[in-house]
Amino acid sequence: MNEVLTFTARYGLLLLFVVVFIEQLGAPLPSPPFLLAAGGLAGIGKMNPLLALLLATLASLLADTTWFYLGRVRGGRILKLLCRISIEPDTCVLRTESIFVRYGMRGVVFAKFVPGLGTVMPPLAGMYGVSIRRFLVFDGLGALLYSGGFILLGFLFSNQLQQVADALDRLGRGALVLLGALFVAYVAFKYLQRQRTLRKLQTARITVKELRQRQEAGGEVFIVDLRSPMAVQGDPYRIPGARHLLMDKVEEWLPSIPRDREVVLYCSCPNEASAVRTAFLLHRRGVTRVRPLLGGLDAWRDRNYPLEAHLPTANAT
Repeated sequence: MNEVLTFTARYGLLLLFVVVFIEQLGAPLPSPPFLLAAGGLAGIGKMNPLLALLLATLASLLADTTWFYLGRVRGGRILKLLCRISIEPDTCVLRTESIFVRYGMRGVVFAKFVPGLGTVMPPLAGMYGVSIRRFLVFDGLGALLYSGGFILLGFLFSNQLQQVADALDRLGRGALVLLGALFVAYVAFKYLQRQRTLRKLQTARITVKELRQRQEAGGEVFIVDLRSPMAVQGDPYRIPGARHLLMDKVEEWLPSIPRDREVVLYCSCPNEASAVRTAFLLHRRGVTRVRPLLGGLDAWRDRNYPLEAHLPTANAT
């Protein structure tokens, strides 16, 4: 923290703007220590708190607006790109969409306080037709609360921050090495946990080529579209013959799943996470002939296989 305080005091407001901007673009550079340091410097009269708040908020808005327009132009590809570079990509899409569905633009306001969501929410808002004016109002409020909260904490506890900085300074570089080691250990743990999950979820998938061949041969296959309502709204097409059923309502539509034919599940999330988890759940409920579709809807579209307009079903809501 002492290095952060010294660095922030030396380079001041420009540094704060750059750090917040880069973090909101998705880089693993945490801005809270710098916001706290800015508040601490303001508390001892070495930085203008209002100007620091204005620049931090503006930096966040500029980065978020960039993602907003990319989401509007590039759609789901941008969202998936962001989720693939996150620590937990298999839950990123589902978690973000569920928060957006439940809270709407209020989710944009508070997303910055939830690790992994602050960068993903803006392109999602752009994907689903939120007006730029409405986005700027809610996102600006979120940026103001986020930046202002940390700056205020730094301002109120400027003396304590300095004491912590002095204590870390006395401990020397060993403290920084320890903090760095803990961070590396956390990332390594999440990576190993993800690898174990992926190995566990490696059920017998079916390829889009195999599925298409069965359709052309007249084979009876029960296809389930597991995408969220928002994903369907953004991409209102499906594999011919598919039924749209929600993953979180498995118990409701379980009786309608046939046992005398193969069931194919697909989604639009990385590694077919929703399809694989639902396949495990159905298997435990006695549906043994169930297979996730490798690559999901994107792989089907990449092969230029036919699609049909999505028609809502009673079980999809």
